Amino acid sequence: MASDMIINHQEKAHALLKADADKILKLIKVQMDNLTMPQCPLYEEVLDTQMFGLSREIDFAVRLGLIEESDGKVILEQLERELSVLHEASLKK
Repeated sequence: MASDMIINHQEKAHALLKADADKILKLIKVQMDNLTMPQCPLYEEVLDTQMFGLSREIDFAVRLGLIEESDGKVILEQLERELSVLHEASLKK
């Protein structure tokens, strides 16, 4: 029973972190489509702040034992790759 609860918490933690990463991606997509270009200081500030916040969330989940450090790195790396693709696409506009 306890192991089921731990697995459930781990799954929830992973899902919440992934959802936060998706929110950052959506925020940046909206910003790029409607507000600013990637070289804008506001864009960079928002991105840096959001990425830092997500990295702290991941660190906290790792310290609680809810996710593995490698899983946290995968979440950040995927988001960084998606943001890079989005950034390049916006420069081609």
